[in-house]
This record gives sequence, structure tokens and C-alpha cells, in this order.
Amino acid sequence: MTDPDHYGAPRPQLYTEAQRQRRDSSPWTLVQGILAPVQFLIFLVSLGLVMRTLMTGEGTFAAHLSILAKTLALYTIMITGALWEKDVFGQYLFAPAFFWEDVVSFGVIALHTLYLAGLVFGLMDDRTLFIITLLAYATYVVNAAQFLWKLRVARLSAPRSQTMGAAL
Repeated sequence: MTDPDHYGAPRPQLYTEAQRQRRDSSPWTLVQGILAPVQFLIFLVSLGLVMRTLMTGEGTFAAHLSILAKTLALYTIMITGALWEKDVFGQYLFAPAFFWEDVVSFGVIALHTLYLAGLVFGLMDDRTLFIITLLAYATYVVNAAQFLWKLRVARLSAPRSQTMGAAL
């Protein structure tokens, strides 16, 4: 399904009308809308703490706590995101509309889980754990950009009446 843009070129539709209605009525849409910026704020604080620790050697405990908070937020948003995807697309993960976002999300989760395993089982020193965290955070930024792009695509592909209503 396509909708012409203001230049007359067809735009791909991210959601069918039924999916759009399910998205708008799903309680997980609101949950995702709250958790995403909360996770981003935790990320910013944690990034600062990790960088401070890597540069000065100070604040190691606070940096670890912040990474644990970010990991908890990530796991929570992934679980609720899977529930959202089930509500909207009828499957928990890898719905065609969000396939690549889910793939990158699993990379982010794998890196956070590697950090967590390294910390809990004492497999790595703090510097190595913080480097893994920075890799996880860089991947998270890519993933967040993917989702922001999808939000933009969804907004641009929304029926004119919804777009006009949102603008008013």
C-alpha cells in the first residue's frame, strides 16, 4: 500500500489501517512511548559516568550501577516491545515492518548481556567491561536512530486526516 507524497511519488505504508488501529489501541504503545525516552536519559547519564571512569579512574561503582540500570531498562523495553509487536503485527518479534530494528536490538541485548555476564562472573576487568559497554551504547544509538526513522515514516505515511489532526 502506498500514499503519494507532496511530490506525487508513492510512499510505502508502515502500517495497514487495521495495524494502525491496533497500534493506537494497544496499551504497549504508551508504555513504549514512556520507556524509550527514559531509557535514553539513563543512557546519557551512564555514558557520562562510564566516560568519566575511563578517563579519570574515578566513579567505577556509579558507572557499573548506571550500566545495570540501562541494562534493566533495555530488557524491559525489549519485552514490552515484543508484546507491542504481538498486539500490532500478530507476532512477538521480527515482523516485516520492524525486522531490522529487531535484529539490531538483539545485537544491543547481546552486548549488554556480555557486560552483565562479565560483571557477575568476574570474567573481565572493569576497563574491558566499560569498552563492551561503549560498543553496546554505540549499537544502541544506531538502534534508536532506526526507531526514530520508523516514527518519521509512520508519521509521513499516516492518512492525511491524522496528519492534519496532529498538526492542529
